[in-house]
Amino acid sequence: MTSPSTPARKKAAFHPLRVNDIRRLTTDSLEVSFEVPEELVADYNYLPGQYVALRATIDGQEVRRSYSICDMPSGGTLKVAIKKNRGGLFSTWAHEHLKPGEFIEVMNPQGAFTSRTHTTALNDPEALLAEAEDKAGSDAPHIAAIAAGSGITPIMALTRTFLHKDREATVELIYANRGGSDVMFAEDIGDLKDAFPTRLAVHHVLSRENRVNPLFSGRIDEERLNTFLDRVIPMDSVDEWFLCGPFDLVQLCRDTLAERGVAQDKIRYELFNTGDQSAGPGVGAQGRHIEADPEGDNVTISFSVDGLSGEVLSPRSAHETILNAALRVRDDIPFACAGGVCGTCRAKVIKGEFEMDENYALEPDEIAAGYVLTCQTRPTSDEILVDYDA
Repeated sequence: MTSPSTPARKKAAFHPLRVNDIRRLTTDSLEVSFEVPEELVADYNYLPGQYVALRATIDGQEVRRSYSICDMPSGGTLKVAIKKNRGGLFSTWAHEHLKPGEFIEVMNPQGAFTSRTHTTALNDPEALLAEAEDKAGSDAPHIAAIAAGSGITPIMALTRTFLHKDREATVELIYANRGGSDVMFAEDIGDLKDAFPTRLAVHHVLSRENRVNPLFSGRIDEERLNTFLDRVIPMDSVDEWFLCGPFDLVQLCRDTLAERGVAQDKIRYELFNTGDQSAGPGVGAQGRHIEADPEGDNVTISFSVDGLSGEVLSPRSAHETILNAALRVRDDIPFACAGGVCGTCRAKVIKGEFEMDENYALEPDEIAAGYVLTCQTRPTSDEILVDYDA
């Protein structure tokens, strides 16, 4: 699926990028800046809202985690925020070992959590300013965003871009956290509010702190959300909604907006993903060790990636995913989160029947066209053929 504001999907590829700065955001979150060399700038062009996957070898195991880009496009630099999660293998390693000057494997930007109707110049500050000049006086977008915790990361990129690219654009942000010390990008949000006092409205909701207005204290539940929609956010003028956070919050917002008549194509959402799922492919990029059934009760999984074909037998009793099986014979199969969230492992089913467990990344028209998330898809026929290049 490609729309005027959704970038064509790039083939996932990793390159070593140098860490040129690390900035502490809170006690358990960091902003990591990467230097993009001139010869790779085109590979790392991105739209606000996209993410990259980071890859490192930790205790002898290849580990990949996806992190949203947190800044507006600017050539030569790419920034992500990494929040340390309890028990999180990669996030703990990054907080304890990642230093400026080191190199880490970074996948080129992916993802479709981007504006459908308002495009931006990619990694070109001068073009960005020229675009702002051209749009001055035109119909200005009114954007509303609801984020929780590290879900603010892609929202920061989107907010910065909207405010800088269009002199009349307005952004309404509801940002939920446990307490004031947990607010990522607190200073940056304050600076944006100072720079655009009439165009940016920020509503901090703290679940574990009492505030003067009770609306801003406690968790965002159905009652509190509806109060915001009734009294705070002028819903009729909102062009696009951006939702990013844990599943329960995002689903509550999606359902509530739909009940209030907001069209599906106006709602963009992305789920939290720490990358610490236990259901992903077992050992790094090797694929969980499974052997073909010697009695011949196997499913034939065929695939094409980078123009080359591959095939692997999977025992029917294992009921394994296409991704896990393919990784046993090709270690360059694209994937990042392995949790049905990021969409990196997307492929088109050419032949065969299947069932897909979870999908938080594909649009309805992609599913209708035969695309699946191979980390969540299991064959139900004797043979299945998928094309990662489609």
